[in-house]
Amino acid sequence: MFGRKSASYPYLVFMTIFIVVPLAVVAYFAFTDGAGNFTIDNVSKAADYSSIIIRSLLLAFIATVLCLLLGYPFAYIMSKKTSNARRTMQMLIMLPMWMSFLLRTYAWMTILENNGLINKFLGLFGISPLQMINTQGAVVLGMVYDYLPFMILPLYSVLMKIDPSIIQAAQDLGGHPLQVFSKVILPLSVPGILSGITMVFVPAVSTFIISRMLGGGSSMLIGDLIELQFLGNAYNPNLGAALSFVLMVIILFCMSIMNQFDTDSDGEKGELWV
Repeated sequence: MFGRKSASYPYLVFMTIFIVVPLAVVAYFAFTDGAGNFTIDNVSKAADYSSIIIRSLLLAFIATVLCLLLGYPFAYIMSKKTSNARRTMQMLIMLPMWMSFLLRTYAWMTILENNGLINKFLGLFGISPLQMINTQGAVVLGMVYDYLPFMILPLYSVLMKIDPSIIQAAQDLGGHPLQVFSKVILPLSVPGILSGITMVFVPAVSTFIISRMLGGGSSMLIGDLIELQFLGNAYNPNLGAALSFVLMVIILFCMSIMNQFDTDSDGEKGELWV
């Protein structure tokens, strides 16, 4: 028993240094002023940026929904393929992630800008250039492209674990494809859906590179606002820490809501869907 406890010590030290201490530092700066005195003014000032926070949540929500709508069919189709086809599809999903995140975003700038590839192609048909770059749509597109693999992989992992005999039993009992999907496959894949939503929504709501490069500053998100407090002319690390603290609370609140729909280890909630 002592040996098992000892084996956990390195992980406890790691979590303390890289999780607990940084969170404590953020909380300290969020609730203190420049002189180190306790104050809640920084957190109160976060309400002045409610429009940016709401925009960040809205765009992250749209990107997460689009990733789910695109990722679920792809993951389901991939789970039904042969092993060789699955490996090929997995490689195609992972291949963009082998390149720099910044480089991939720069590539979309080249594609979407006024003199980009799409507008040059449309110009061949006499269509005037479309304003695609520096829009909220471009920001959502960048989020979907960069975070789609984080939706597909958890879904694929869960769908692969579904026992084919359960689906066959539902079909033998007279269930048509839509009923089999809605009553069997979809409920059993809820853990993958929730994992994918978390893995996409959390980085999407806090991103700043995508919004800066594809939004052109016209679609500032909370990640951009936090960065400005630490690197911009209006240097205010206390306000930046307060905004980070508010964002962390919002994310934890959203995750707690999603956890309410998760199945427990005994599948008690899963019985309600059948």
